[in-house]
Amino acid sequence: MNVSGKKALVIGGTSGIGLAASKQLAALGATVIAVSRNPSRAGDVPKGITLEQCDVLDRDALSKLFETYAPFDILVSAATGGTRARGTFLEMDMEGYKASFAKLWGYANVLQLGTPRMSKNGTIVLVSGSPARKSKPGQVAIASAVAPEIAPRRLNVVSPGTIDTPMSSLQGAEREEAYRKQTAKNLIPRAGTADEVAQGILFVIQNDFVAGTTVDVDCGWLLS
Repeated sequence: MNVSGKKALVIGGTSGIGLAASKQLAALGATVIAVSRNPSRAGDVPKGITLEQCDVLDRDALSKLFETYAPFDILVSAATGGTRARGTFLEMDMEGYKASFAKLWGYANVLQLGTPRMSKNGTIVLVSGSPARKSKPGQVAIASAVAPEIAPRRLNVVSPGTIDTPMSSLQGAEREEAYRKQTAKNLIPRAGTADEVAQGILFVIQNDFVAGTTVDVDCGWLLS
């Protein structure tokens, strides 16, 4: 797909990986609508990006958003859906654990409501995470895909490893030490950047022969 002149909706597109993908798409000539619960987090955005407010768990608002911008060619969902529980399962607060599944329902809403309003040969990218492929102690993750049902529209998943984004509230030396420990056994022992993940997103968007697969941008998470 040549993204120049195409219309792209990036859900969760005003921070971290989603914002990086929005900027890269816009730089290639796409018209981008970057969507999140709090669009002000994006700050100043370059020409070609429009900011919109919407919660992926609000089906009515999400449906109206898709109706407003239909038809569109590219749909990226990088929204978390809400807070995530952390820690070991046996010690985890169950309400926090339930909230972690909001990302799944957000993906389900985006796919179900957004797909019918896309162009016939549109492409969809869901941003997942390495724990969905290989869970480590203290992590809970899920994955879901409906690629065969929506063909010829293409559905792919990009699965990041440990990425340095605003999702982490740690600062300064504490942040650096946390990332150092998390990535010590990776093939390249450092946290990735939002731009590096966004390049993976652009790859599955632009390559028309990639469908129904997961692209890992994790620098050896699965091998560590």
